[in-house]
Amino acid sequence: MKYLTEFRQKEPVKGLIKKIKQHAQDIKKEISLMEVCGTHTMAVFRYGIKALLPQELHLLSGPGCPVCVTANDYIDKAIAYAHQDKTILATFGDMMKVPGSRSSLTQETSEGAQIRVVYSSLEALEIARKNPDYRVIFLGIGFETTAPTVAASILMASEEKISNYLVLSGHKIMPPAMRSLVQDHQIRIDGFLCPGHVSAITGSKIYEFLEREYRIPCVVAGFEPLDILESIRLLLGQIKSGQARVENEYRRAVTYKGNIKAQQLMEKVFSKQSASWRGIGRISQSGLKIRRDYASFDIEAQFPIKVKASKDYPGCICGDILRGLKTPPDCSLFKKACNPSHPLGACMVSSEGTCAAYYKYHQEES
Repeated sequence: MKYLTEFRQKEPVKGLIKKIKQHAQDIKKEISLMEVCGTHTMAVFRYGIKALLPQELHLLSGPGCPVCVTANDYIDKAIAYAHQDKTILATFGDMMKVPGSRSSLTQETSEGAQIRVVYSSLEALEIARKNPDYRVIFLGIGFETTAPTVAASILMASEEKISNYLVLSGHKIMPPAMRSLVQDHQIRIDGFLCPGHVSAITGSKIYEFLEREYRIPCVVAGFEPLDILESIRLLLGQIKSGQARVENEYRRAVTYKGNIKAQQLMEKVFSKQSASWRGIGRISQSGLKIRRDYASFDIEAQFPIKVKASKDYPGCICGDILRGLKTPPDCSLFKKACNPSHPLGACMVSSEGTCAAYYKYHQEES
């Protein structure tokens, strides 16, 4: 299959590993590279990439899983809305098991809440069309990859005058989070593997501030083994030469400017606001809220709701894992009280979560 089998061939992998080891030997220090995409995290473990790398080269998993970084208060609000009369909640399947402060959407479904799993915001909009007597609330989470589709659904609802379709926006954007990580002195990041899916929308240009302000090398990476290894080689090449720039390894999907139409959709419907990230805290201008022109589709603007103070499960270190400070085996709950069948933290829920990746592909490290 084009763009798949040719990126999984053994001989090129061996050649790249040799070059990576030579670069690491020439650099002569510990190196920490962070991937900020959940799909990269899963690919790294699925293909055993860490085991191929030299010991002095460390790959850190960052806050690139949208389900994982969704704060408890968002889940708590969603649950509160789900129990209002004549309300249907529509959500991506990954959100169902994410633990809030006191419950999860799965648990609330068993207690009578009408919650439906959908594959897109357009499917949620269709539910609203077919159920005009119900308020249909779509849980809008994700980064720049999914936000344009939610913006499109709001514009369609506006054009068709579907007044019972609303969105609880929990969308986040990546650059402010990356800035926050670089400024966190507890973490040393020598380079970033930048997310391919996000970059297909935004373009590689959004990472230039890391080059300009912090001298951090960046490479936009694809998701196959050769993509990831080549991106690591490029990052090590920059570090070795003392350079810092944004390189695009994933040129078959990502351009410098990105998807202009998708960006325009986001700009038309959303504006930036501060947002809470699980494990990182509140980050300025990192979230997307629905603009006043489309406030009739904003559930929080139309029907404000308050929830009790949110809290994480005692002992869960998902926040430290999302910041690259710790790994799942450092958690006393990992593979004991917390597992995919009974997740206690968001990092174990999503297929892109670091704990889920460790559990499935890297059990020997525990």
